[in-house]
Amino acid sequence: GWCAVWGTLALAFNALIYFWRGPELGQQFLASYLIELCLSVDNVFVFIVIFAYFKVPAKWQHRVLFWGIVGAVVMRAIFILVGVSVLARFEWIIYLFGAFLIYTGIKMALPGKEEEVDPEHNVAVRLFRRWFPVASSNDARGHFFVRDQGKLCATPLFLVLLVIETTDVMFALDSLPAVLAITRDGFVALTSNIFAILGLRSLYFALSGIMQLFRYLKLGLAVILCFIGVKMIIAYWHLHVSTTFSLGVIAGVLTVSTLASVLIPAPAHPDKK
Repeated sequence: GWCAVWGTLALAFNALIYFWRGPELGQQFLASYLIELCLSVDNVFVFIVIFAYFKVPAKWQHRVLFWGIVGAVVMRAIFILVGVSVLARFEWIIYLFGAFLIYTGIKMALPGKEEEVDPEHNVAVRLFRRWFPVASSNDARGHFFVRDQGKLCATPLFLVLLVIETTDVMFALDSLPAVLAITRDGFVALTSNIFAILGLRSLYFALSGIMQLFRYLKLGLAVILCFIGVKMIIAYWHLHVSTTFSLGVIAGVLTVSTLASVLIPAPAHPDKK
């Protein structure tokens, strides 16, 4: 239900931009929003692994995700505003972004072992543990900091929040070039990111039990990232791909990959003997 609410709000804001700023920026918002929404599905998978690793009770997951999303909004705002400013001064960086997206898309599409998320090897967590005491008990009633024998200590729940925030920085490295390839308008890039992130908490609780139904979505996302990367690079030869065409490709690939995930039965795993 909340996923529907956030999606409706995003589409209503999209309509506002369409009639206020024009059809071109309206299409750019929708394309950017769809890309960010798909990248958020990868975030959901990582959240599942992190919560399972730290054994976070379901009743405290809402709290962690709320503050994680607040931090993500702030970081994305900084990244996008800096990115728009840098591209305005150094146009050639767009080609590096394009090459990076193609590399990311190919890496995402190639079959291989899924990358393991090991929070204990997170650099931010290791540095934090070195300079700040961490309580050993996970029963902190949802608090991020507690006093243990008169000393202020962070709780394992705060470490979970720290892992989620630093993980989002890594996801932003993919989303920032992808969005700036669709639009150079800072307002459109920022608001499309914010609407996608605001619905992330609801998306997590909606998809956490059915992630296996979207097994082809990552392949579709890889195709989209490669398409956007090529679009950025061919601009060097003054070849322009319209926003309408880009939006059609994005929507078409997402539709096909989602339908394939639902309609094609998962391969049966042979019983282990």
